[in-house]
Amino acid sequence: MMLINMLLISTVLTGALITISFWLPQTSPDTEKLSPYECGFDPLGTARLPFSLRFFLIAILFLLFDLEIALLLPTPWALNLPTPTTTLLWTMIIIILLALGLLYEWLQGGLDWAE
Repeated sequence: MMLINMLLISTVLTGALITISFWLPQTSPDTEKLSPYECGFDPLGTARLPFSLRFFLIAILFLLFDLEIALLLPTPWALNLPTPTTTLLWTMIIIILLALGLLYEWLQGGLDWAE
């Protein structure tokens, strides 16, 4: 009986959400929403416009630090291993390397958005 109630509630809720999602959106998109680019570049203009190297550097740094942080995700599960001190040692090494890299980029001016 409880399974039937849960199935009925989830079906009704799903149907209601699908129905609402078809009625709510605006049906008059503008040219910016139809553009495949979200970065502010004109897709129909010339490709020889100068590209901001600062924007590229910030994007690469974001990807680098984002991937490095992903290395720390298994840490809570690894603490249940027989040697949690080894796990904490490697975690601290990764955090120290990230902090040193961030400090280096900060001191070099790599994080300054405006010149």
